Amino acid sequence: MFRTQYDSDISIYSPEGRLYQIEYAMQAVAQGSTALGLKSKTHAVVVTLMRSSDELSSHQRKIFKVDGHMGIAISGLTADARVLLKFMRNETLHHKFVYGSDLPTGEVVSSLAMKSQRNTQRWGRRPYGVGLLVIGYDGGKTHLYQTSPSGNCFSYYAQAIGSRSQSARTYLEKNFKEFPELGLEELVLHGVKALKESSGKETLTKLNVGIAVVGKEQKFEILKPNKVQTYLDQILQTEGEIEIENENENEKDQEAETLELKLD
Repeated sequence: MFRTQYDSDISIYSPEGRLYQIEYAMQAVAQGSTALGLKSKTHAVVVTLMRSSDELSSHQRKIFKVDGHMGIAISGLTADARVLLKFMRNETLHHKFVYGSDLPTGEVVSSLAMKSQRNTQRWGRRPYGVGLLVIGYDGGKTHLYQTSPSGNCFSYYAQAIGSRSQSARTYLEKNFKEFPELGLEELVLHGVKALKESSGKETLTKLNVGIAVVGKEQKFEILKPNKVQTYLDQILQTEGEIEIENENENEKDQEAETLELKLD
């Protein structure tokens, strides 16, 4: 049996119980540029790697504002993300108009998951080929959610999606226990360091790195390139200090070995 017999429509199961079009959509997310999020008790942060289609074009935005207390980072098809972003904005505006308050982040994500799931069970549709990291602050708490084309949504302390995101997840897994007590500056630095782990040989600059923050007494804000550059400079400075320390330690080890040889 060939896979093409069972991937012509979203509502056709393979003999193994798989829906191939959903897997294809999730692969589109996995091939998108890296996006990651992390949160503390007071703030939530998303960091993305932005790419340009060619040397003459600008870098494609990967972070968008939903409301004053919420925003998203995306990996996958940007056109699909705009459709979901419009839906989320309409939901938050409607809730604010009717109830006069901010719509809780978890409710928006649940509605978004239901919207995504409908496209996985109806003939003639296709899943959205984009994954979202949603950050928000409401009810005195920070939130970080991930949504996928299958309609699943999960809450995280920290998460990374997109191409080469495993390296970023490894960094986050090693350090996430200290995130809850961190301030905003330290949290952003951890996010940029995690992104650097997954960037490979690609150089991080203020033009291809996107950072957004939200939290206690902090409306959702996408940082300006000059502010992004300050974080990149701090990381470069820290790495330079570590290299100097390692060189000094190596010199001391070599001197100790030389003395041992002379004594012998």
